Amino acid sequence: MMLATIRSIENGEAYEARFERVWGHSVASVWAMLTENEQLAKWFPEMSVADLRVGGAFKFDMGGGNAERMEIVALEPLTVLAYTWAEDRVRFELAETPEGCRLALVERIARITDHTPRDLAGWHVCLDVIAALLDGRTVESRKADWEKEYEAYKGLVERVRAGMSE
Repeated sequence: MMLATIRSIENGEAYEARFERVWGHSVASVWAMLTENEQLAKWFPEMSVADLRVGGAFKFDMGGGNAERMEIVALEPLTVLAYTWAEDRVRFELAETPEGCRLALVERIARITDHTPRDLAGWHVCLDVIAALLDGRTVESRKADWEKEYEAYKGLVERVRAGMSE
């Protein structure tokens, strides 16, 4: 599967990682994977919808009774879902296609860090898991898939960092 693209935005003050997928499923079924707790639990069990509206929030369970609140900053049913993630922003954009649904996951990254490749590999695997769930398939090992993608994203982030210093 193609890696995300990463580019500098906001005059070099931030970065944008963009993942794109086209799936042979309805926009409604993909939207449900992103916004319904029963579906979310299948691919991102730490995440849940607390209040699905602009100004509402997702909750990220950090374990030990700790949770991070991620404010919903954009919501257009069946089309756009965006929320905060610490100092970053995560945005899902859905569009109907002849094949079914085009999904773009766009993450605004405030700063490239040593953790960035881990996060990008995580999103990559999450999208693969959503596709498998929609297709009725199972993923053998999320950890093995993540390790493979992590190596690819480490290289991608290194190239982005090299471009930053030129």
